[in-house]
Amino acid sequence: MRYLLLLFFLATYPAAAQKQPEPMPVIFDTDMGPDYDDVGAIAMLHSYADEGRVSILGTIASSKYPRVVPVLSVLNTYFGRPTIPIGVPKGWAVTDADSQHWSDTLVARYPHSMTTNDAAPDAVTLYRQLLTQQPNRSVTIITVGFLTNLANLLNSPPDRFSKLTGRQLVMQKVNRLVSMAGKFSAGHEYNVHRDTTASTIVYADWPTPMLLSGFEIGEAIKTGLPLVQNTAIRNSPVKDVFRICLPLSASDRNGRMSWDQTAVLVAVEGTAPYYSTRAGRLVMGPKGSNTWNDAGKGHSHLVVKRPPTDVEALINKRMQHQPGK
Repeated sequence: MRYLLLLFFLATYPAAAQKQPEPMPVIFDTDMGPDYDDVGAIAMLHSYADEGRVSILGTIASSKYPRVVPVLSVLNTYFGRPTIPIGVPKGWAVTDADSQHWSDTLVARYPHSMTTNDAAPDAVTLYRQLLTQQPNRSVTIITVGFLTNLANLLNSPPDRFSKLTGRQLVMQKVNRLVSMAGKFSAGHEYNVHRDTTASTIVYADWPTPMLLSGFEIGEAIKTGLPLVQNTAIRNSPVKDVFRICLPLSASDRNGRMSWDQTAVLVAVEGTAPYYSTRAGRLVMGPKGSNTWNDAGKGHSHLVVKRPPTDVEALINKRMQHQPGK
């Protein structure tokens, strides 16, 4: 009788009151500027955070043009998380800014607490601090820009946060790396070649599983028009970016190619049913190009399984997410 009562209790107990999975700890590493798909990607990440599916530990810039930290501060503030730590490289890094001047509009129009790059800590220092605070093998790093920070992290020495080297710290704390980078099975892609030195280090020595969303994946996915056309959304920095930029390029008339959003999507939701994966290893080629070695281990890249329009619909919906109350 007690057994039957227990079964009845479990079957009728409200789902909302049952124990929910712990949110996935995520560090988001972004070049937030040369292109604007990063803005769609961080909007998606905040939408998942509002659902309790991820915990955003930090938003870290891999470039350092003058407005990159204020832009990240604008977006985190808009989505109700103004205290998310922001890091920026203090040594050499790419300084490519947006050519369509959306970043200055965001900084002029929207509240943000960090007004200069100087207000943010060094990217690697922040990585080491955040990783040290997390359970072992728990953190997912999503990188949608250059690999500058990750190479510097691997090469970092022990510090006040941890007695481990950077590579040891990654091995202990990181579950996996999900990256928008490369072109498969071979090609030349911006995130890889723009800091070739860093890319060479990371692809040769990163010690955790790595999932790659290649150029060819996001190239086929066009998003942003439903966001711009949604009259219910007002005073949104995400909408403003796409509103400003989509008309400026004929290639964007049906929406912007959506590379970075795919990395966030598969990091949080997994690859199925939209993609399968191909195991192997990215191999660096001349002048920042890449090839793929099927006999290698440790890496995998996305392979299209469902029509890109299916993913477009999902990304477009996520990009229209409004801040949680």
